[in-house]
Amino acid sequence: MTDMHQVTVMTRQGCSACERAERDVERICGELGVQWSALDVDSDTEWRAEYGDRVPVILVDGDEHGYWSVEEDRLRRALA
Repeated sequence: MTDMHQVTVMTRQGCSACERAERDVERICGELGVQWSALDVDSDTEWRAEYGDRVPVILVDGDEHGYWSVEEDRLRRALA
């Protein structure tokens, strides 16, 4: 069931690619009824070290799904 999934966008202030990814994730998750959130990588030193050079990073259920952009078909399959 799709409502069991959680999508997280690891983002950063002032990142236009992050803003695009958040809009894409918001639209896709909205259509599928999946919860999502955005977290600022610069708010945590471990997140900055892990994801800071690849933002936006898309996590599905806590696992890295992709980075730099949203691959819509692939994300939809992961959430199906």
